[in-house]
Amino acid sequence: MPTEDPAVPIVCTECETETRVPLSEVADALSRHNEGTHGGEEVAEVDPGLKDQLADLVAEDIGLFEED
Repeated sequence: MPTEDPAVPIVCTECETETRVPLSEVADALSRHNEGTHGGEEVAEVDPGLKDQLADLVAEDIGLFEED
């Protein structure tokens, strides 16, 4: 049974757009948009809220929130 990549929200504040792309396509989608629309400037990005959630999960997983 094939599994689908989770959809990741990509936002561009300059274009005021949001889209979702499969996880395996995030880097290419960001590069394509930023190169083609913003002259290579890194304007579009993974939704900042999702990035914060992922950072918290990773920090928790590696024990950064544990008190001695």
